[in-house]
Amino acid sequence: MLGLIGKKIGMTQIFDEDGTCIPVSVIHAGPCPIVQVKTVEKDGYNAVQLAFEEIRPTRANLPSIGHFKAAGLPPYRYIQEFKVENPEEYEKGKLIDVGIFEEAKKVDVAGKSKGRGFQGVIKRHGFHGGRKTHGGHAHRIPGSIGMAAYPGRVMKGQKLPGRMGHVRFQTRNLKVVEVDMENNLLLVRGAVPGARNTVLRLTVAP
Repeated sequence: MLGLIGKKIGMTQIFDEDGTCIPVSVIHAGPCPIVQVKTVEKDGYNAVQLAFEEIRPTRANLPSIGHFKAAGLPPYRYIQEFKVENPEEYEKGKLIDVGIFEEAKKVDVAGKSKGRGFQGVIKRHGFHGGRKTHGGHAHRIPGSIGMAAYPGRVMKGQKLPGRMGHVRFQTRNLKVVEVDMENNLLLVRGAVPGARNTVLRLTVAP
């Protein structure tokens, strides 16, 4: 199913007809022009390549400028592919807007989660920490990680401090609350990955 590229604006709340407060994420979705149409005969699979967020030509390199020029488009910042069943229905340069979600009840939203930097085991893995009274000195450290004489090493996958967040994450089956065609906005119930201005991939939930 064809989707869209968007950008997270933030969260707010709206009220239903009966006064129920609904927390929603506001996403600026598209419009995304079609840069390339891929087919099984030529490329080995059926897909449509979409672009998002137009930029100045001075901010793009020559190969990307040529790629967009073949479709009669100015350069864009982001490109993503979406698999489709009937590529012959699409053509280069055509705009895909948020209207494709008007009949959708739920969507899947994928993006990179918030980066937390280098974190310890309590924040990163949920360790409860050591005792704080009666002479305890191991408050937030991971504790013993070694083994006995056999195998005499630290096992792979041991939970330790390290970089946390900024990984691709997908939230599935988010209810579509409102589609604003005029402003290219999509309102979905609940939270979506990332901070403000995070680039998101939107697809209709199966």
